[in-house]
Order: sequence, then structure tokens, then C-alpha cells
Amino acid sequence: MSMIFRFRMLSDENDRFVRDYEVQYDTTLFDFHRFILSALEYEECMASFFTADDRWEKQREFTCMDMGGDGEGLPESMESVTLGQIIHNSRDRLIYLFDFFGDRAYYLELTGTYEAEKGASYPREIYAQAEAPDQYDPSKNRMDDEASIFDDMMSEFSDFEGDDSYDDEY
Repeated sequence: MSMIFRFRMLSDENDRFVRDYEVQYDTTLFDFHRFILSALEYEECMASFFTADDRWEKQREFTCMDMGGDGEGLPESMESVTLGQIIHNSRDRLIYLFDFFGDRAYYLELTGTYEAEKGASYPREIYAQAEAPDQYDPSKNRMDDEASIFDDMMSEFSDFEGDDSYDDEY
């Protein structure tokens, strides 16, 4: 039996968007890229994966095109790297940059590792919430009629606005 990585994917453009994917550890980044495009119903595009630290700062880059990456600062090819080569610990993170000009990306975090289910096909989407952001027009992704999860969580803090008796020195 092979090992399966479970990733949670989020978007900073739509706070309600969530996807959970299960992917075999020996899947190449290129195959994962193609799966994501298909799952989100996006057209083929240039994209990069980046490993990321715990603050979502980009680290190593992996591109669709082979740019001769040799570990000396040049990006490596997605086709030459498997998830198992770059993902080692729970909560390891990837950034999937799908729009270079708009600097738009998805944020993936490893949420667990499992043994493959007998007869199951991978990669697969196991959870989906909300529509994916539009591939080409980020202005279509704003949800003005619905409050975001972030706004819901932070609304209780607005009680302190204009309250002179509240001591914000501490």
C-alpha cells in the first residue's frame, strides 16, 4: 500500500473556498498541477509551486517548464519532483501560483498522511466548499453580499470602537 497525503487548499480571494485533496506521495508536482486545474475547471496555464515556511513565505520554486534548475537558485521542473521529495512533516505548506501577472495563488497545507484505500483512485477531491475564484478575472471573486468567515470572527471586536472607557494601553 502506498502513502497518501491529504492537503487542504484555501484562497485569499474567497474566504469560503475550501478544497481537500488526497494525493499519492509519489505524484509529481506536474501531475498535481494538472489535477488541480481539472478539479477547479481551469484552462491549462503556466504555474509554479513553492514550498513555504510557517508564515507562508515562499522558498523553493518548481515550474512547469524546465529552466535548468540545479539547486543554485534556478527553479526546478515540476516533472522532476514528487510530493514525497519535498513534503516531510505534518503542516508542511505549498503555494500554488496560477496567475503570474496578478500574483494570485492557492495555499495548500498538509493535514494528514494515510494509507491508500484499496481500489481507490488518486488524486481525488474529498471535500469542496464554495466556487473556485475565476481563473482570469479576480474582480468576479469578491463576495460583497456575504460576510466572510474572517469578518464574522472579528465582528465582536468592533464593540470597542469609539469606547473612551476602554484602555488600549495594555
